[in-house]
Amino acid sequence: MFKDKKFKVIGKSPIRHDGNDKVTGRALYGADMNLPGMLYGKVLRSPHAHARIKSINIDKISKHPNCKSIVTSKDLAKSPETTKEPMYGQVRISNVLASDKVLYKGHPILAVAAKSVDDAEELLDLVDIEYEILNSVTNVEDAIKDGADVLHENWKKSDDILDRNNKGTNIGTIEVYKLGNADDELKKSELIIEREFRTKTVHQGYIEPTNGTAWWRPNDRLTIWCSSQGHFGIRDSVAQVLGISASNITVIPMEIGGGFGGKLSAYLEPLAAILSKKSGNPVKMTMSRSEVLEATGPTSGSYQKITIGYNSQGIINAAKAQILLEAGAFPGSPVSGAASAVFASYDIQHVQIDGYDIMTNKPKTTAYRAPGAPIAMFAAETLINEIADSLGIDPVELRIRNVAKKGARRSDGVINGNIGAIDVMENIRNHPHYSMPLPKGDYVGRGISMGFCRNNSGISSVIANILPDGNFSLTEGSVDIGGSRTAIAQQFAEVLEVDVENILPQIGDTDTIGYTSNTGGSGVAFKTGMAAYHTAKDIKTQLIKRAALIWDTEDENVDYKEGVLYHKNDPELKLTLNEIAALLGDTGGPITGKSHINPGGQEGSYAANIVDVKVDPETGKVEILKVTAFQDVGKAIHRAYVEGQIQGGTTQGIGWAINEEYFMLDGQMKNNTFLDYRMPTSLDLPMIDPVIIEVFNPNHPFGVKGVGESNIVPPLGAISHAVYNAIGKRIYDLPINPEAIIRTINGKL
Repeated sequence: MFKDKKFKVIGKSPIRHDGNDKVTGRALYGADMNLPGMLYGKVLRSPHAHARIKSINIDKISKHPNCKSIVTSKDLAKSPETTKEPMYGQVRISNVLASDKVLYKGHPILAVAAKSVDDAEELLDLVDIEYEILNSVTNVEDAIKDGADVLHENWKKSDDILDRNNKGTNIGTIEVYKLGNADDELKKSELIIEREFRTKTVHQGYIEPTNGTAWWRPNDRLTIWCSSQGHFGIRDSVAQVLGISASNITVIPMEIGGGFGGKLSAYLEPLAAILSKKSGNPVKMTMSRSEVLEATGPTSGSYQKITIGYNSQGIINAAKAQILLEAGAFPGSPVSGAASAVFASYDIQHVQIDGYDIMTNKPKTTAYRAPGAPIAMFAAETLINEIADSLGIDPVELRIRNVAKKGARRSDGVINGNIGAIDVMENIRNHPHYSMPLPKGDYVGRGISMGFCRNNSGISSVIANILPDGNFSLTEGSVDIGGSRTAIAQQFAEVLEVDVENILPQIGDTDTIGYTSNTGGSGVAFKTGMAAYHTAKDIKTQLIKRAALIWDTEDENVDYKEGVLYHKNDPELKLTLNEIAALLGDTGGPITGKSHINPGGQEGSYAANIVDVKVDPETGKVEILKVTAFQDVGKAIHRAYVEGQIQGGTTQGIGWAINEEYFMLDGQMKNNTFLDYRMPTSLDLPMIDPVIIEVFNPNHPFGVKGVGESNIVPPLGAISHAVYNAIGKRIYDLPINPEAIIRTINGKL
């Protein structure tokens, strides 16, 4: 609608509305909650990766004077396990508290409330539990071997299409995409390449630990304060776990110190609620860093086999992917996201993708920025680079020859809309970084890779009012991650042609705003921005009608421009927003606009990286020398935010590529602190140069696409490619850490 319009607010970088509070410490996060008579809860967790609970004796703890309340699995709703559940935010009751079996180290067994955290932790030592220790499986290949211990004995048998003679009981779900006939076309291919890839489990690494505070009042109303990516999702999950009506629960969103997909699920909130009900006091619970790493959802480790058929000109005619992703202790890995992304950057007529959701003795996985896509595209992009190198074709040129275009069908069935894949690659080809010489010296290399995320939409609600001084209050249902308050306010302000500083945005709780789906999938600027657009249009219409009423004229005789209402036929008659706001009480009452929508039309987002590295052949260290990150964002609403999103996602992708992993030994995570779980800091990286590409999305009034996810994808393949160009040998597994480098150089990997 506004493709060629010069915007007043959109595309600028105003100061964020919540910025002052956050940098001065006034912003309230979940762990900042303090209420009269508040107790503190702690969780007893399994020390074993896989074991039966033969008996639990809580006599000592329940009789102790410091114990104010205790919760076990008997206090939760009874719900039969199903054979399938949606990904990410859906809660699994036996993951909240184990009953007869623990499925990973850190699996919650019971929780206790006391007057202090120290008292609560000491009480946990009084619980006597007898375990029957079982063998554990902590990677997908072991989990599907013949004779592998199964996590859920009563699990529905999956189709044995892996052709490995396994019983299938650790296979949670299967995702199959077919386009054309890949098997027949591969037989016709002039050239074929096939490789296997493995990646490790990694965590989102958000700074603020998982938390939740609950107060179950005598009137049977439950109020929860927490830092999550969707307070409506938390409300519904708690209702399910406790077996109560969602209408009895109010969830108040606090500020959130990072999520990246990892704060969609309910972990502590149901436990705090029951502890509060039993004690009669509010109860606060906060995880330690080790608990976060061992007991909340990371993303999947994986095994993949990728096959691509092509000709001597590099034109791809067929491709196959077999993708096995860890689901953790319960089904629900991002295998769908992986399967949809693996070949999404290319126009391939014949594709088959078989994705498998494999249960292992690790925490149940959840979303992590572009869920599944980094894993799958690392494999595919590494193969694309290998094809280019083997044919002597520039890797950018090879991609342009095969790149996905508007109107082509993706392997998951989606018809590409106004996508920017080719725009991204042409920007790389023309960018100075791609043609500049590498630094002099040995073991220096440059790599490129593409990235994709299909992006999501969802239900969203926005309500706004004009205030007595002519400013606007704006209440939205989307939790603010990445500065979305201001980005939504900008879209609202653009319609009304006012400064964004005149908008006062806030996040409503579950009682004060209509249902809104989770903040995730790069959907907020799209869905909630569209709701804000329609809300502003509603208010603008009402303002025109009110001015017409005041002037006793028809609506069509009133014009609105830059916050001023004009009478078209009488230049002396005009009303500023401040002036008309003062008249509302005497002319019909307040003006309130609203929108409740579930829009379609979200487009996939494409990204790419150029990465230069230097490898130390003696220590194996990979030094990142230079990164240029390209992304089609549709339209950058808040330009500085968009640049920050690109830089942040790229940083996380770099960590995934060269450092991060769950180091497991006998089912135990051995690097369960930030000291040992190594994430990159500013000292490890150069300044990441973001390149914003704007390919308008016609399905959104301002052209918005998702911006927060596809940027994490390219670093994995680009660094793999750069390392190959530095050392002359390819590495097909992640992370590409010093051990992997040394073993590869020495020919042992």
